[in-house]
Amino acid sequence: MLERVFVKEGKTNVHIDEYLGKELNRAGYVGCQVQKTPIATRIVVRVERPGLVIGRKGASIQRLTENLEKVFKLENIQIKVEEVPVPELDPAVMAKRIASSLERGLHYRRVMHWSLEKIMNAGAKGAEIVVRGKLVGKGGKSRSERISAGYLKKAGEPSKLVKEAKSQALKKAGIIGVTVKIVPPNVIFPDKVVITGEEIGSTESQRDKKDEPERTGEKTPGDKG
Repeated sequence: MLERVFVKEGKTNVHIDEYLGKELNRAGYVGCQVQKTPIATRIVVRVERPGLVIGRKGASIQRLTENLEKVFKLENIQIKVEEVPVPELDPAVMAKRIASSLERGLHYRRVMHWSLEKIMNAGAKGAEIVVRGKLVGKGGKSRSERISAGYLKKAGEPSKLVKEAKSQALKKAGIIGVTVKIVPPNVIFPDKVVITGEEIGSTESQRDKKDEPERTGEKTPGDKG
């Protein structure tokens, strides 16, 4: 019985995400997080342009709240709007941008290279973009194209530090899957080695001492007296 409740809540959350994606497309909708409590249902919405969600004097967000309560039969919905600080460093934003560009008919290679350049210029330490599907057209076979830049971990515990998101481009020839992976600027991998100036000076000093001849109390043939 408990499993059915979780499955039902999971389906509702997916439908809410799909609904918000359509309603807030112009605002640059990225995703949402639904938190249910005995008192209220709290929905955290992440967008690129919060002003379009809130509206003048909160009219738009009030209307959105009422529609959600009506469509999904939920009571006392509280919506919190969060702005994506740097869209180019958010894989969900970039994946949706790439999918949107592909749907508009732009060439996939141009879109991928342009997006990768935007990500790296924003300060990312590494990034990877993968598109899969019928990239050429109706007559073409499904294929996969991948480009990457910088430093990217793909295995082990450090790979969890890489942010990943997926999206889909709906085209007449079929669906094109888009996967974006980004290593944020503040990520430090365990295998990162930093050599400071003091360590370099200490190493050189030890090397110089090692190269000097050992001084003893005995006189060498070249010494006078």
